[in-house]
Amino acid sequence: METIHKKDGRLHIYVRQDKYKGELKSHNWVGRTYINGKQKVVSSGTTNLEEAIPILEKWFDELQLQKTDNAEESPTNAPEDKAQLEQINNPQPNQPVKEVAKEPSAPKVDADMQKTQKNVAIGMLDKLKNLKLPNLRGLKNSSANNVSGQKSQKNKAKELFQKFFQSKVSKMSVAGEEIAGLDITKEAIRVAQVSQDKEENWILDKFSYRLLDQEKITENVLESKDYVAEEIALAMSNAKITSKNIALSIPVTSAIIRVVTSPLMTDEELQKAIETDSLWENLVQLTDNLNDYSIFHQVINRNSKNNTMDILFVASKLSDVNAYASIAKKAGLNPVIMDVRCFTLKNAHDNTKFKSINKNENSVILELGLDENYVMIIHNNIPIITDIFLRPQEKQHLLDVVNDQIPTEAEAVIRRYAMQIKQAITDYEAKYENKITSIQVVCSLKNISFLIPAFKKNLPTTGFFNFDPLQSVSVPSYNSDKIPNDNKSPIASVLGLAYRKLDVFGYYKFVTAVKNINLLPNRDAIRQQNKLKFLSGFAMKGVAGVVAGIYLLLIIFSYFQINSNNEKLMEFDQVQMEFDKLNIQFSKLAKKRREMQKSLDLGKMINSNQASSYRTLAQVTRSVPLRVNFTKISFDGEDNLIIEGMAFSDQDILNFISNLNAKSLIEQASLANMKVENSETTAGNNNKKGFVINCKLKAT
Repeated sequence: METIHKKDGRLHIYVRQDKYKGELKSHNWVGRTYINGKQKVVSSGTTNLEEAIPILEKWFDELQLQKTDNAEESPTNAPEDKAQLEQINNPQPNQPVKEVAKEPSAPKVDADMQKTQKNVAIGMLDKLKNLKLPNLRGLKNSSANNVSGQKSQKNKAKELFQKFFQSKVSKMSVAGEEIAGLDITKEAIRVAQVSQDKEENWILDKFSYRLLDQEKITENVLESKDYVAEEIALAMSNAKITSKNIALSIPVTSAIIRVVTSPLMTDEELQKAIETDSLWENLVQLTDNLNDYSIFHQVINRNSKNNTMDILFVASKLSDVNAYASIAKKAGLNPVIMDVRCFTLKNAHDNTKFKSINKNENSVILELGLDENYVMIIHNNIPIITDIFLRPQEKQHLLDVVNDQIPTEAEAVIRRYAMQIKQAITDYEAKYENKITSIQVVCSLKNISFLIPAFKKNLPTTGFFNFDPLQSVSVPSYNSDKIPNDNKSPIASVLGLAYRKLDVFGYYKFVTAVKNINLLPNRDAIRQQNKLKFLSGFAMKGVAGVVAGIYLLLIIFSYFQINSNNEKLMEFDQVQMEFDKLNIQFSKLAKKRREMQKSLDLGKMINSNQASSYRTLAQVTRSVPLRVNFTKISFDGEDNLIIEGMAFSDQDILNFISNLNAKSLIEQASLANMKVENSETTAGNNNKKGFVINCKLKAT
């Protein structure tokens, strides 16, 4: 592609030359220069060269002006800038953690080339910083900095509280999840589920495996989905695992694993840089289209002193991820975690107490087999992975070892294999100054007992041991018969998967990065679904807790209330006696009140307020026998008084009339009317007789 040099050869204007399937990734014109030994890159945003040149020259002039204003920068850097500008024409990616070990005869990179690659890496960091983080500049005045500092302190305190709360809730959610591990290999299907006792010791609750019929398995296990799915279903049934949520893994050969260094960013800034799709293009040089990969990343280290951070980058082809997930779905399972096999071994390693390894040494795991061959050195809890190269015929030679007498071809293969292991260990020891004396071997080959002595012969200063992932795991008696006694390493991967939990709240961000890897493309939706499920369950538990609390308070209140009532009941007899006495007095008073009220009622029937009327009414009242009741008394205002009432018998009426005639103020009392009335209010429903008596009063 054409490159145009501007500004005395210190500004490059060019079209980005990265290609995908023969086509340019971008047709925009890009400007690139060096300022104080650091690369600066910016896109013009246009495909028109005439429009791009003034935009990029203006950007270049502004950089030069900033350089002049900075007292720490020197103008003598111009020749160096030109030299570095020429070196950047063919950029190289950052050194990956996962490396394919080369054959011993491969030439080594000289010191000058290493220096050039280092400068290129620095240039890539500045390129990323300028491309993705244009707003990360300091405030222009000190007063603004003070305000920003205060806000920063508040935000930091808020962030610390949020992280503390999130870590606690996340730990609760992780502890309550139920996930089974599923390990799919060409040789067998293994499933497992673990739990923890009160002392947080692991227990292998459920475990089963199914050896696959090699006649039904092709070279690629993914091509036998129906058969493998049937075997998975049988293994789950034999293990009596009821959970449908499973964690499974993909081979290391199907994954890209690197630790890349980038400028220091916040989580929000990092997410924005990822959304533009250029972060990984600058940090990780992939041969295929980025959209063809399922990518997982996590920040594993932040270095504020150097203003950089390390990011764990794990990627796999979407086709491979979906193929393994589809097998599990065919078996009626719900894949919620997709890990990489090497990280499942590390997970098993983290939950195992090694008796044969010194605690001061870093651990090394070697996976040896027909499909996977790599060395994993665990340094400061971060795995450093080096692939071991084997040709197909060399793998077949390893199977030819059937006793202590190693065939010549197999011995040559083991010798080359051991040389690659030694090279990886030597590189590590030279870089970190840590000595490695032992290697834990994970291998499903039946002749591993003959292979390990052969490796020890080629590496006499290094010990080789079968990796035992069950050293600190309790195995119930019903599962002990399923575990081989001579070599337990093949179950390491499924055990590491069984330890996994679906981290919906980011709990493992507070622990370690490699426990959180999930390559499923729909992992965010799965996390959100389980987050809502947990929160709804958490809310229900909260409601249940509140209801239980209310009931507890009511029970406590009732307890004290019952005790108080029991104390009061002890005085019941005395209180009852006092009540009876008071009730008798009340009955007497009530009777007097009724008599008085009756008199008042009768008095209201008399309209006149003269003294003669009062005396007459008093005489009438004293004339009433016991078995006679008044209902009405009326007075015509002159000399006639009409009395209406009821009596039990004729004799009672006659007695009443006789009593009235005997009074001094009544001249004559006579019966005006009498009738029989039925009163349902009287006892026995006896018939009473109603009467009307006319009383003629004496003149006063």
